[in-house]
Amino acid sequence: MARPVDFSILEGLKGRSILRLTDLSAGEIAALLALARALKADYAAFQGALAQRALVMLFEKPSLRTRVSFEIGFQKLGGCVSFLDHRNERIGAREPVGDYGRNLERWADAIVARVFAHDTLTALRANCRVPIVNALSEIAHPCQALADAQTIVEHGIALERCHLAWLGDGNNVCLSLMELAALTGGRMTVVTPPSHRPCPVLTAEIEAIAAKTGASIVLADDPAAIRGADAVYTDAWISMGQQDCPEKIASLRRLTVTPEVMAIAGPRAKFMHCLPAHRGEEVVDAVIDGTNSVIYDQAENRMHAQNALLLALLGALPPNGSARSVRREPATTNA
Repeated sequence: MARPVDFSILEGLKGRSILRLTDLSAGEIAALLALARALKADYAAFQGALAQRALVMLFEKPSLRTRVSFEIGFQKLGGCVSFLDHRNERIGAREPVGDYGRNLERWADAIVARVFAHDTLTALRANCRVPIVNALSEIAHPCQALADAQTIVEHGIALERCHLAWLGDGNNVCLSLMELAALTGGRMTVVTPPSHRPCPVLTAEIEAIAAKTGASIVLADDPAAIRGADAVYTDAWISMGQQDCPEKIASLRRLTVTPEVMAIAGPRAKFMHCLPAHRGEEVVDAVIDGTNSVIYDQAENRMHAQNALLLALLGALPPNGSARSVRREPATTNA
């Protein structure tokens, strides 16, 4: 039987908003991952934990994994969900973001927003008394990073010893994973063309965190830099909302993840992708469908990691700040 997990550190998350992974501490991340594993092992122990709670979802961008994992996940915990489609009308277009948020807080216990501009999230946070969760912005995707962290740990790789390699565009997912490595003391090698490196301002912030935790963040342009990586990660070269750019695609072609690229990392390296994938561009079928690919584990873990976060933000943690186990076993209490 696994030892009980102490979740008391998560009590400090009640009522907070999570817009970037840096809104969490390394200890909070570790506890959230333990809670996510407990959820994944047995949802029965958490039945009704969010009964009478309401989640509003505001989405300016299309979604499969993010929308379904939040909707089904919140309902599995007993809550109700209202989805507001903003793909044809940006948040703030019909009425000020502040007015919008002050209305929503009267009905909802939490708001999940998937937006084009990160400033929309900060405006919601400034005008709402309920937690705001970033479900993707142009600079961050913290829920994806939490799910990725859960997947890495599940595959036997300790975050503080993990060497994560990124190949492609230095986008929002890349930045959140850099934050993960910096916060947990791990190592991340980011291989991009010089013209498509991660935002230099945010990179400097992340490097400052890494200097305190002993993490290593390396920016490179040669795939040889990923040698010995525990996991190789890539993402679509053209993000949602961006215009197709032949020059950008041409500059990234040499970073397509092929079996030869994976061989540089080593035979045990996992392949990761947040999806959707553009097969034949950033990755080839032989890799994404290969035995070392963990992409569907990542997709599944979105729900568990997000649910752990929402339980903490809404103050619905397991009784006495602990859970029976992170393994599947008969539940003895309801949370």
